[in-house]
This record gives sequence, structure tokens and C-alpha cells, in this order.
Amino acid sequence: MQEEKQTSLRLKKGKERPILQHHHWIYSGAIAEQSGDSLFAEIFSHSKEKLGLAMLNPGRSISGHMLAFGKDTLEEAIQARIAKAIFLRKKLAKPDTNAIRLINAEGDGLPGLIVDSYNGVLVLQISHPALDSIKATILEVLIKEFAPKAIYEKSTSFLRKKEGLEEIRGHLYGQDIPEVEILENGLRYSVQVLEGQKTGLFLDQREMRLLVRQLSEGKRVLNCFAYTGGFSISALQGGATHVDSVELSKKCEPAIEKNLQLNNLPSEKHRFLLEDAIDFVAKKPLDYDLVILDPPAFAKQKGSVDRAFRAYKDMNKTAIEKLPSGSLLLTCSCSYHISEELFQNILFRASLESGRKVRILERHRQAHDHPISIFHPESSYLKSFLLVVE
Repeated sequence: MQEEKQTSLRLKKGKERPILQHHHWIYSGAIAEQSGDSLFAEIFSHSKEKLGLAMLNPGRSISGHMLAFGKDTLEEAIQARIAKAIFLRKKLAKPDTNAIRLINAEGDGLPGLIVDSYNGVLVLQISHPALDSIKATILEVLIKEFAPKAIYEKSTSFLRKKEGLEEIRGHLYGQDIPEVEILENGLRYSVQVLEGQKTGLFLDQREMRLLVRQLSEGKRVLNCFAYTGGFSISALQGGATHVDSVELSKKCEPAIEKNLQLNNLPSEKHRFLLEDAIDFVAKKPLDYDLVILDPPAFAKQKGSVDRAFRAYKDMNKTAIEKLPSGSLLLTCSCSYHISEELFQNILFRASLESGRKVRILERHRQAHDHPISIFHPESSYLKSFLLVVE
């Protein structure tokens, strides 16, 4: 790989500590001086000790993302981190699951890069301009280490837009397979890799879908924000007597129907409701034994936290008020700026205002292919609480 001409960035005195602790972010206020204007930079302490290599995006509050610590080159960092990420996934592989996350951004030491594998079809998301400039190298290493059937790019995330980058969707390598059938804990799903949300399926909820499957026998289940019906399929496979899937997007209905057929599940036990899930919870009776609230992020920016707090609280308060005694509520937040501690506080407020007694039965089960760097806890974004309402 041809090395990018790198710039040099020197930190203010005392600002090297997070880097020495392998944290990935460099804030603009930590920078003392910079020479050059390339997208990659060698990072030095105030005393000019080399700390590593970072990707730069000047003008942002987080101006740098560390790619390598110590003396690794750009080539060594990219190749080693992708190889290690794929090696870990091969160790974690299960015969009844062939849809996995291969690279989880900071969790695998590659900020700004997500790669998911759907039965050998890779979908990558790039959200940093420096990675855009070395996309060919990333593809080369992925092909060498994983030998995929195909590679698609679906760089459409909010983070990418925040970095001022245009959306990119397209086929990059191998066979053109826009729809692929996958296995997840023995269940079959059809995935449209370039359509819909994220990279095609919310792989980060895999273990929670399995939990719903284990809890659903003999229960009436409501799945709000249903998307393509992952929780609904899991509930029916687990023996639910009836499942209602509430979803605002009409195009999700045929996707759910297809997934029902793939798993030979009775369509008469399922109902698709084309409604706004927040309005449904607010206006309809919730005569269910298990309710799943898994909304899109309510706080995509730090300035949205107060508004998101109220939205999460009001939705959960209403659900808790309406649920029959003994019912279960699985409630989730994928808002990056809402920590688990804050989300639990939101649920405390919702429970207190509802006047109901609520207990926590379980917290989010982290899928093992979504590692979080212990040195970079900010990359933990998904929270779930399983509650019982008395």
C-alpha cells in the first residue's frame, strides 16, 4: 500500500494521557500545533514523543481518530486490525448463524469503519473522510482475509453526514447479490443489503431477539418499530399466540411476510399495522403480555439529549401505565448520547410518574461480534432493559 504523505500534530502539555491509555479521540482543544494538511498525521506529545498515527478531520470538535498507537505504519495498522477482527469472528462463529459483524469501528481499532457479513456478502459503512481515501486498500485486505462472495458499500450513516460526506451506495466487488438469505440462531431472514436501514439487518440486537424467542411461549406480543420483523419472527418461533408488528413504512410489510414464509410460521398469528409506533402506544390499548420498544435514535446530537429524554420518558411511561399487571416490557435505546445510566434514570422517571411498580429482569445482552474497546467506552451505544410491570 502506498503511504499517504502524513502531517505532524503535536499535543498540548498533559494532553497525551488519553492517547497513552489507547483512547481513540483527539479533541481540537488538545492540539498545540500542526504542520501539513493531509488526512493522516503522526501524533506527538508536547515533549515530541511519538504516540501513534491518526486520521484527521480539521474543523470538528473531535479533530483526530487514532488508527495506530506506537510506531505502526498506516499499512501495518490497517492490515493488522482487519486481520485480527476477522480472526476473532471466526473463533466466535456458530453453525446456526451466518450474519455477523466483522469490524465494529473503535471496538476493533478502526474508527469510522463498519463491516457486516451476510452469508459471505459484505456490506461496509465508512464515516470518516480519511478512510474514503484508502478504500481500495481496505477492500484489498478484506478480500485477502475473508474471501467474500461480494462487497457492497452502504455509507449512509448520520456520522457520515456529520462529517460533511455524501451518501454512497453501490456494488464494489464480486457477484452482484443485492438480496441474500441468512441464518440467525437457526432462523432464516431475507436481507436487502442496499435498501432499508443500517447495513440491512440490526445485527446488534441478535441476542435480544433470542431472548424474546425464549420469553414468548403462550404470550401476546407487540413489536413496535418492527422494521422487517426480527423480533416478530423470533416471538412466533418461540410460541407466541399472536404478534402485532407496528411499523410506519409500508415497504416493511412484504419483507415481514417473506420472513414469515421462510420460517414456515403461521401468518394468521401475525398482524401488520401500518401506524406510527409512538402514536400507537399513546392512543391504543396495550393488552399484551410482552411489548418491545426499539425505536430509532432519538438523540443523534448532543444538543438533542433533553428532547430525547422527554420522548423516551413519555413513550415508556405510557406503555407502563397501560400494560396489564405482570406484563413484560423490553425497551431499548440506540441513541449514542444516552448512556445506560441515563436511560435507566429515564425509565425510573417513567415508572415513578406512572404510579406502577416496575422491576428490572435483565439488561442488554451484547452480541459478541460487537466488541467495545475497554479504553473507549463511548462506543457503547445500544441499551436494553427487560422490565416486569406489576
